[in-house]
Amino acid sequence: MPATQRRPSRAALLTEPPRAGLDVAALAAAWPVLATARRGDGHPVLVLPGLLTGDPATLVLRTALRALGHDVSGWELGLNRGPTSRVVDALRAHLERMHRSTGRRVSLVGWSLGGLYAQELARAAPGSVRALVTLGTPVGRWAPWVRTASRIVDGGGRLPGTASLPRPWAERGSLRVPATSVYTRGDGIVHWSTCRYELRARRENVEVRGSHLGLAVNPAVLWLLADRLGTAEGSWAPFRPPLALRPLFPRR
Repeated sequence: MPATQRRPSRAALLTEPPRAGLDVAALAAAWPVLATARRGDGHPVLVLPGLLTGDPATLVLRTALRALGHDVSGWELGLNRGPTSRVVDALRAHLERMHRSTGRRVSLVGWSLGGLYAQELARAAPGSVRALVTLGTPVGRWAPWVRTASRIVDGGGRLPGTASLPRPWAERGSLRVPATSVYTRGDGIVHWSTCRYELRARRENVEVRGSHLGLAVNPAVLWLLADRLGTAEGSWAPFRPPLALRPLFPRR
């Protein structure tokens, strides 16, 4: 697909806020159903927010996962301004701290830019990571705005300690943990086609209906997260929604 076609339409971008409001309304209606979703086994889960958001933006998502039995943590780094040296170092330390303190591997959930962080953490420390789920994340390539954002915050690499930081942040090695990429064709921020992995063992792409800004409150996303995070370690299988919820997953 030509690069010029890998950008969301202007209409999709401009309608993101009202469509996200519809996702919130859908969540309120679906909340009783979500209470019946697969429960977790108490293993640690780290949730990473998108660009220019922070832990408040993932509060609903983290609350729902906690209610389902997961030991959930936010990223605790304030506003996400891009993959600066401070963020890279702090996330690496946070992941290892969670792994050591619980004695269990950590599941990573990343929304948009947060999904890129999660993916690189999984590459860097596969022994500490149980599974990876990204939401509206350009897993197929780094979006240009990620590079731009990190350069702006780091002062173009002129600040002490940042000259050697890769732009964008990218770990060496393959992705060796189970990975699920969630995307929506209605995404007005990141083109959906960049949010799809090349299919291979323990890797999948799942389409939902909705907006980019509403992914963290989308009931289909929350159901999928409950299913993926509630799967026993070592027994991964492709996601299959229940019959009653299949209309929420267009391509299943």
